[in-house]
Amino acid sequence: MMEVYRWRQLERWDAFSIPHLHVAPHLPQVRIGDLLEPRTERVDRGEWSFEKLCPITIHFGGAISRRKVKAGTDYTLPLLWVRPGDVVLSKIDLKNGAVGVLEDGWDNVVVTTHFKVYRPDLTRLNPRYFRMLLQTADFKDWLWASRSGADGRTEVKLDIFEDLNVPLPSLAEQDALVTAYDAALTQAGSKEADAALIAQAGQRAFEEALGVAPPPPLPDWPVFIARFKDVERWSHEGVLRDVTHTAATSAKWPIVSLSSVGKVSYGLQKSPANRPGKHSRPYLRVANVQRGVLDLAEIKYMDVPDEDMPKLRLMDGDVLLCEGNSPDLVGRGAIWRGEIPDCIHQNHVLRVRVDLSKLLPDFLLAVINSNHGQAYFRSKAKRTTNLASINSTEVAALPVPLPPTDRQEALVKALADNEKASKAVALEASELRRAAWAAFEAALFEPGG
Repeated sequence: MMEVYRWRQLERWDAFSIPHLHVAPHLPQVRIGDLLEPRTERVDRGEWSFEKLCPITIHFGGAISRRKVKAGTDYTLPLLWVRPGDVVLSKIDLKNGAVGVLEDGWDNVVVTTHFKVYRPDLTRLNPRYFRMLLQTADFKDWLWASRSGADGRTEVKLDIFEDLNVPLPSLAEQDALVTAYDAALTQAGSKEADAALIAQAGQRAFEEALGVAPPPPLPDWPVFIARFKDVERWSHEGVLRDVTHTAATSAKWPIVSLSSVGKVSYGLQKSPANRPGKHSRPYLRVANVQRGVLDLAEIKYMDVPDEDMPKLRLMDGDVLLCEGNSPDLVGRGAIWRGEIPDCIHQNHVLRVRVDLSKLLPDFLLAVINSNHGQAYFRSKAKRTTNLASINSTEVAALPVPLPPTDRQEALVKALADNEKASKAVALEASELRRAAWAAFEAALFEPGG
């Protein structure tokens, strides 16, 4: 098939610089502009107040979401209507795949003139098929290769976008491709739900074996009375917990404070005095301590003299916990396995070194990650606006059920086996999604294009 290009589409004159799609040779191709009709309906601002409108944004993957606008804000740019089924794109971010299709169920949707709205020809084009086509790797490569303009302000010109020929199977074939993909997603979603249920069952079995339970949900009391002697901290949530929480009474093993079976320590505070120098040592930051795993891709250093290393050096089996900052970080933990020699930890990471004759690190981390443990950390975290933290004293006071170590080992193994089963099902779901998308792309484009 002979292909025709405009001079303005080319950066240099050779066959390899011409951006094009590698469409499967058996498929007919149609110009995008012949499938889409520009919609230019302006919003009459005399009839519509801004608070009754729904401004949207288009994400790079084609998803559409309502744009967050501060109360009392109004747009000064002209606004365009977007109707369900319309194709809408961001002019500046078209190169990144910011093209979507508005689904049914949206009312009074508008965009500024920084966007372009099209009405698809439904007699020839399934809008879902078109949205999926625009997110294929081949099409995204074309978008990126077709951008032009000054550095930092490059974009794909709309006339070049509209002039592109795209694969257009029959409407029945488009419907079949979309249906097959949706069926695979439904199956994958079912497997993901199964994986979540397996994980929940394992966690429930672990907690039932210990006989611990999180406190019940907090009541919705906008106004209530509490005595100062019943309150540990002055906050609405903290007071509610203090006056409504009753400790679990069905514990099957002794409940001890963490301080009785382990030592909680802060790490070294970073300062100008310990910038990397003669005694540079690797140290762990909050970013390195993820939930259940350590991310050691980026390790930073600070200076620590030899004489200070014995008290700061991490040891195999140390449990590391995030002090906080954001609410989701409080109590996030992982176990150090000696991955890096002579490694220490920063002061925003707490170290728990347990008495191995009484408490196993993996069991402690399982308790911390349980509903019981997480409820404890939430109840003790000190909160300010968007921030939360917990100190070493409160970590040391964590109530820990204490079975014999052989029983701890058996419970941890059962929990790990359950997690492995859950991950296996989740992996099946991920593979279903990957294979479904690969099948869609393979139906349209040449392999290796």
